[in-house]
Amino acid sequence: MSAWRRYDSPLLPAFHERFEKRWGEGTAPFLDPEVHEQPMPRAQWINIDTGAALAVVPVWTHDENRRSFAMFYLPPAGDIWLLRPGIPDYLESENLRSTTLRNDAFKKAVDHARAFIEGSGNL
Repeated sequence: MSAWRRYDSPLLPAFHERFEKRWGEGTAPFLDPEVHEQPMPRAQWINIDTGAALAVVPVWTHDENRRSFAMFYLPPAGDIWLLRPGIPDYLESENLRSTTLRNDAFKKAVDHARAFIEGSGNL
């Protein structure tokens, strides 16, 4: 049985802290646990044996309507790794087509995260 467990509580602060430690203050508004208007969906897992964590989150830069999903891994010893950049982009809006594209992009990112957890992914 895998030691990885879904973690459905708010986003772990360690993702934000480690990202900004590595790439600079203010570089990760999409990981800030204090921002309550974060776009959904997102998913995260914790390895109960090692303390490692994995998250799939929407990412944006200057254009907050243009987003993509990224997978971040927190090794137990510190640091943060970006796994699988380049997940399909989507536009954040209220129409059905963009919601479908967002959900498809999220599903692909979550499938990749599950493959990583199961050890069957090609990273």
